[in-house]
Amino acid sequence: MRILFILLFVFSLSYANDATIEVIKKVESLPTMAVEDSSVSYDDTFRLRFFKALVADLNVISLFNVDRHHRKTHYNKSDVMVENKDVDYVLRYRMSEDDDGALNLDIKLISASNEVLNKKYRISRKNVYVFVSHTIAYDINEFMGAPSVEWMKRRVVFSRVVAPKKTEIVISDYTLAYQHTVVKGGFNVFPKWANKAQNKFYYTSLDGKKPTLKHVDIKTGKSKAIISSEGMMICSDVSDDSKKLLLTMAPKGQPDVYLYDVDTFKTKKITKYAGIDVNAQFMDNKNIVFISDRLGYPNVFSKKIDTNSVEQMVYYGKSNASCSTHGEYIVYKARESSNVFSTNTFNLHLISTKTDFIRRLTATGINEFPRFSKDGDAILFIKNYKAQSSIGIIRLNYNKNYLFPLKYGKLQAMDW
Repeated sequence: MRILFILLFVFSLSYANDATIEVIKKVESLPTMAVEDSSVSYDDTFRLRFFKALVADLNVISLFNVDRHHRKTHYNKSDVMVENKDVDYVLRYRMSEDDDGALNLDIKLISASNEVLNKKYRISRKNVYVFVSHTIAYDINEFMGAPSVEWMKRRVVFSRVVAPKKTEIVISDYTLAYQHTVVKGGFNVFPKWANKAQNKFYYTSLDGKKPTLKHVDIKTGKSKAIISSEGMMICSDVSDDSKKLLLTMAPKGQPDVYLYDVDTFKTKKITKYAGIDVNAQFMDNKNIVFISDRLGYPNVFSKKIDTNSVEQMVYYGKSNASCSTHGEYIVYKARESSNVFSTNTFNLHLISTKTDFIRRLTATGINEFPRFSKDGDAILFIKNYKAQSSIGIIRLNYNKNYLFPLKYGKLQAMDW
């Protein structure tokens, strides 16, 4: 029963000058944008699918009020469509399939009757079309001189529950439009990217006698066991150089945080508390944050790896878990209600280690597993609300949230 309780604890576990201060940009102050489709290949279903993906990406970069009407025109037409004559920017694109079956895509960005940007793209398989959409939005964002959205082109690895004690581990884009199942069969949870290149990842297998951390090389498809432990085995974070892992293990029934060296295969116990210490994240090479019940309820603490001193980081909320860090900022999950007969609300909050401000980032449902983008510009998270499981993204400097629902199954954990 103790191990079951601990697992449930872990499973329960979001710039301006100060990102904790809300930045609100009025919608009416944004320039308008329309999208015109000039495709000469592919059926209407695929064309509309691409159009919707592109509009979603253009909305997420948060620079425009984007018209959602799907309109068709000729690519070389000199003027924009009459419906778009008063729009600030018109993005016109043309998809075509070449003799090799590759998808070719041309774009032009038009403003005040002038072509201000044009680019060409090519992918060998149309089923990864969504990554072209992300790249187009990225390029337009760069053209507009806005802070980089490099994170749009990164992949997400997540586990979804498809049946009792059965999961799938899937690689997707951040909108879930593209999905490729890489591990199926059995009970496999808590996937974590093993490097910045995103060509390897870790996950926990719960099918054997002991929970086991496994490593998958996506290019070769090979999987190998890394380390096992009685009771619990979870990789909660990977160092920037991919050489160190933060693990939660409970070899004697007591969950603590351990540091694992990828090269030497050695583990070092980081926390030594007669309670629950889990879900550690690197703040830098010398400091970590983690979740502990030292106060009688889950809360966020920090410590230096080589010392025993521990510091409480969060003073708001009575059930704080599932955190992520970027520089001076910490985003964490906190319970907002205590309903005995109905589902509780868990929201994401953002704090700075240098100020006392707290910024609530979500409002309804169960919001968990927040993950900062590498540049700290955005936060990806899991939202469960009214039987719907979704990936959410928060644009911190634009005060905007976007949701992308999962078509089937329930999201268990993810990494970005």
